[in-house]
Amino acid sequence: MSTMITDRTYRIARENTQAMLIDVQERLTPHIYDHENIVKKTVTLIKGLQALDIPIMLNEQYKKGLGDTLPEIREVLADNNAKSFEKVTFSACDNDESWHHLAQQNRSIVLLFGAEAHVCVMQTALDLLDNGMQPVIIGDAVGSRFPYDKKQAIRRIRRAGGVISTVESILFELCRSSQDPAFKTISNLIK
Repeated sequence: MSTMITDRTYRIARENTQAMLIDVQERLTPHIYDHENIVKKTVTLIKGLQALDIPIMLNEQYKKGLGDTLPEIREVLADNNAKSFEKVTFSACDNDESWHHLAQQNRSIVLLFGAEAHVCVMQTALDLLDNGMQPVIIGDAVGSRFPYDKKQAIRRIRRAGGVISTVESILFELCRSSQDPAFKTISNLIK
């Protein structure tokens, strides 16, 4: 294998990664296409990220109208003491408190998952790119009310420079080896 020097790395490293869950709320989620599977994947992802000690933050859109984060998600996040931020802007980066917390982590890779792919997830991803960060969309843990909206959002994010992954793929990439202490937990989660 030849050696090439480059400033860019394509691997997603645990020590440079944080995660953001966006708007998986009581009055929105039931309207998301295939929401049962997305919620199941979200729970798996959160548990895997916790095993890997990846910081997770939670954003909730206008709680008065859309309600709280789903109870099954809140229950899993309770183990993590995840920071929670309410927003009225579509991009989590437009919320000063959320952006400040995100920037303070000193981790330039941000895993994004939640709803809706073509509104809040996409706008957050584009703002992260504009601010020199690398969004990684967890494709099987994001959703929209209509599949075509999700498809177009993922296409636009990819073209802008975002990375698209899946729950299983990202967890194993962050784990890197079957010798990692988190491997057994992750392996059991994805069965």
